[in-house]
Amino acid sequence: MKKIFIFLILAVQIIAGTIKAPLLTLDDNGLTATIKIKKIDVGMSGFVVQNISKNHTTILKQIVVSSFDAETQIATLKLSDYNTLKNSALPLGKWHVKAGDIAVLAGGYSRALLISPSEEIYYRITKSVNTQWLHSDIFTTLLSLNGHPTPLKEDFNAMRDVTSIGLIFIYLEQKVYTIDAKSFVILNISDAPLEQKKVMLPFYSRVTEIEANWFGEGNDKLLEYEPYYYELLARYNKNNKQLYKNIEKSDKNIQNLLENFEIKE
Repeated sequence: MKKIFIFLILAVQIIAGTIKAPLLTLDDNGLTATIKIKKIDVGMSGFVVQNISKNHTTILKQIVVSSFDAETQIATLKLSDYNTLKNSALPLGKWHVKAGDIAVLAGGYSRALLISPSEEIYYRITKSVNTQWLHSDIFTTLLSLNGHPTPLKEDFNAMRDVTSIGLIFIYLEQKVYTIDAKSFVILNISDAPLEQKKVMLPFYSRVTEIEANWFGEGNDKLLEYEPYYYELLARYNKNNKQLYKNIEKSDKNIQNLLENFEIKE
């Protein structure tokens, strides 16, 4: 058991350090940029910072790594509006992203949320992984505010914006999936062969009731743990070969999810 969680700790430490690199190029539409870096994972998120004076900087754009060429060590970044720290009292500057601005990636990876099927598994993992955990009760409260007994990707993104978490961990069939909280891309899959005696839906929380909207996606109660979270991961990780293999081996009757993958041999 100790050896298993050493692997988990190492996985977190590998992706927990903040990565900074200057933008090399920026396309004419301002939608993509590139950086040069020795190694980085596709799906990592962050933001672009610009120095506006000697002692002041500002965040301009949200970024996600969309591709990485290991030979040239060039990573392509997808840019989008940064809306995590909204404040109507702050002035809106007229600054624009340019080459030389600094890409900051994995900045929030020291804070995480765990989705677990039971209390025992929840505490085994959270006590074994050295990171700042946001309790799942907070996420349950947010789901009630949104009226979503079944959590959507948008809910995880909202949790990220409210609490500044960078990572989401999801336990599924003796494995822990480490996911970027913005892109929902899998960064790491670790073995964690823990005994699962029972399942709490939609995940372990001390909050037992989640308010539901009258209609709309996410308003129904979640009926099955593994099939739903596998489907959610598959939707945003269509090229992940390990996820494909894990679903293929699963005994949860979810092989229909394999049709949605875009695996390249």
